[in-house]
Amino acid sequence: MNAIELLLTRQSTPRLTAPAPNEGELKIILDAAIRVPDHGALAPWEFIIATGQGLDTLADIYVNAAKASGADEDFINKAKGMPMRAPMVITVVAKTQPHPKVPVLEQQIAAGCATMAMQQAAFALGLGAVWRTGDFAFDANVNAALGLAPEDQIVGFLYVGTPAVAAPKKPQKDGSQYARYL
Repeated sequence: MNAIELLLTRQSTPRLTAPAPNEGELKIILDAAIRVPDHGALAPWEFIIATGQGLDTLADIYVNAAKASGADEDFINKAKGMPMRAPMVITVVAKTQPHPKVPVLEQQIAAGCATMAMQQAAFALGLGAVWRTGDFAFDANVNAALGLAPEDQIVGFLYVGTPAVAAPKKPQKDGSQYARYL
């Protein structure tokens, strides 16, 4: 698959199963992440990888955060199952820092680009991935449990694994409908 085909056919794969990426595939995915634009070479990201027991730990973090926010029992039960939607969840964190030329937003966008690059790499490797956010990406209890600083921002949870079913091909869209010229 060439790069243009990858860009034009990429889609989220929400139904994932084992196996997760192997060590070599994960290295490619992480290496792709850090090749994104990074003004000032700040590397404003951290990738927290959960597999196996780590998924149980992430589930406990979600459950504790849900309880702390006063969620009802149905949501608490849902939270416990969220990390189990894939054999690997990569929490992508924007680790921003003060910089005279690189605003925080640009650093957060770079972390977002890293997430997209990881999803693209997974897709190119024949794996599936879906980028999710939700309330837990903005929850102070989740941040604390993951050992993040107050200024850190989770930009997404990238669920990665083997597609459980072949995803139907989405129709091509015309990007020019969203463009305008000055």
